[in-house]
Amino acid sequence: MSTAQAKAAVLTGPSKIEIREFPIPDIGPDEILVRVEGAGICGTDVHEYKRDPFGLIPVVLGHEGTGEIVKLGKNVKSDFGGKPLAVGDKIVTSVLVPADDPFVRDFPDKANLSESLGVYGLITDSPEYHLNGFFATHIVIRGGSTVFQVNDLNFTQRILVEPLAVTVHALARAKTTGLLDFASTVVVQGCGPIGLMMIATLRAHGIGNIVAVDGVASRLEMALKVGAVKAFNVKDLKPEAVLAEIRALTKGRGADFAFQCTGVPAAAGGIWKFVRRGGGLCEVGFFVDNGPCQINPHEDLCKKEITAVGSWVYTPQEYPVAIAMLRHMASIGLPIESLVTHRFPLAKINEAMAANIAMEGIKIAVTSE
Repeated sequence: MSTAQAKAAVLTGPSKIEIREFPIPDIGPDEILVRVEGAGICGTDVHEYKRDPFGLIPVVLGHEGTGEIVKLGKNVKSDFGGKPLAVGDKIVTSVLVPADDPFVRDFPDKANLSESLGVYGLITDSPEYHLNGFFATHIVIRGGSTVFQVNDLNFTQRILVEPLAVTVHALARAKTTGLLDFASTVVVQGCGPIGLMMIATLRAHGIGNIVAVDGVASRLEMALKVGAVKAFNVKDLKPEAVLAEIRALTKGRGADFAFQCTGVPAAAGGIWKFVRRGGGLCEVGFFVDNGPCQINPHEDLCKKEITAVGSWVYTPQEYPVAIAMLRHMASIGLPIESLVTHRFPLAKINEAMAANIAMEGIKIAVTSE
């Protein structure tokens, strides 16, 4: 065991994070030691911070992270895509699923649905592994993890890979309906970081008729910058007025497709009204249980023959797509990096969480120093 110390922000109770020190461990032959550069705060981090819905406490949060390899186990030669790995490489990580998981064996393209799914930053502390999240100075990547070398991306781009993988997966799920094409009018409800990335993802795929719906003016302004052509504020307009505006844009029919990106039950129930007969819907927003929503199966589903899909996390195979999309967004001038509006050092992580809860800015980053 090394005598060097790592610092980690440990969630020890609801709304209570303590900076603790742990020995930097000697890594095994299949492990990687990474010096963390930073991570974005996700809405899931905030839910865990506020009320521990996953029962993870004590836990080191932070899954939208990146860092630099400082030690490689002797058996680690390449990343998940086959790129050689070396000390000094910049990396991001995807999901962690045990190789012997029977669900993954039977459904290899659905690893995201395994009950054994692990995500760094959402793994409880244990005597064997303390450095499990990116809100720390170091993290230990275990054997069998999906790691990607991203030396050509800057820090801001790298912390956006994970949330962008969420929207890449949501778009893939939406495409299974056969209802999205270049002429589609698409509503994105909820313009937090995921909703805004959903808009940018759609725009990068050539879908231009995107309508943003939210209750925060600054986020709607950002939505217009990253690809939306119309933005409606639900604080200014009642739901029926928003519906009227959407129908006015679509020959009175309603949107061809909608992405629900909030974690608000009332919003999840109301978005069905925005979709035309024969249209589609993808539910993206509920990564924690915020309670049930109410729909009318006759009016909202059967009578309109809406095709609905859910979206849960992402698969490892969608990380390279997200990485390629970041490059594409930069090449076409989509200002995706402007979503990262605030940075806090690790020592001020409680202040960072408070800023996120207060909806100051959009994506807040926590840096290791």
